[in-house]
Amino acid sequence: MSKKSHSNRSNISRPNLSKLEKSLSYPFQNISLLKEAVTHRSAGALNNERLEFLGDSILNFVIAADLFTRYPKSSEGDLSRLRASLVNKDGLFLVSQDLKLGEYLILGSGELKSGGYRRNSILADTVEAIFGAAYLDSDLERCRELILQLYNEQLENVPDADSLKDPKTQLQELLQSRKMGLPEYDVIEIVGKAHNQQFTVKCKIDKLKLETQGKASNRRKAEQQAANEIIPLVKNKFSKK
Repeated sequence: MSKKSHSNRSNISRPNLSKLEKSLSYPFQNISLLKEAVTHRSAGALNNERLEFLGDSILNFVIAADLFTRYPKSSEGDLSRLRASLVNKDGLFLVSQDLKLGEYLILGSGELKSGGYRRNSILADTVEAIFGAAYLDSDLERCRELILQLYNEQLENVPDADSLKDPKTQLQELLQSRKMGLPEYDVIEIVGKAHNQQFTVKCKIDKLKLETQGKASNRRKAEQQAANEIIPLVKNKFSKK
């Protein structure tokens, strides 16, 4: 980007980005890129949305590559679940808190008054934008080092892949481990008007004579809830055999 394009932000107050650079342990060669990365769209046309797009892709790649190396025996499904547990708004927000990123955001007056500097989604998006800015400022290897440094604690404490599986998957694998068929899910009731409905779903395992119900705002969630309710019952049955 040209120097002229970055000078258009001169009417916006400048945060002390040198403090942010120290927190990142990364000195930018082009500080305008970091300034753009912390500029929310509410502050004007030159903002961090494009950098966020780039940073999101780089983050996914870097975390995927690291997990691939860390867990050489994990399946594609397990690796995908592990990555999803790290690359999400919650994980990014944790990084933003470590950086005290809210202190450096450049926001429009309306967003500032509404407390945008505390909003999880804005902070998470800004972290991705910083990754995009670091890539443009250096190269993929240096950006990878930055990401792994900021994600180190989360990577060291990543949950077990099995615990990340949704209840329906857990139930299916539990039954298959005993060479049993799949459970049956049936919608037994739908109440309420369109866009405000509640589904009641029954989960049934005939061979074990077990049945539970789940209620939620859509069928999929109700099925997951019913599966979650029946899992401990199945485990209890298996423990007695």
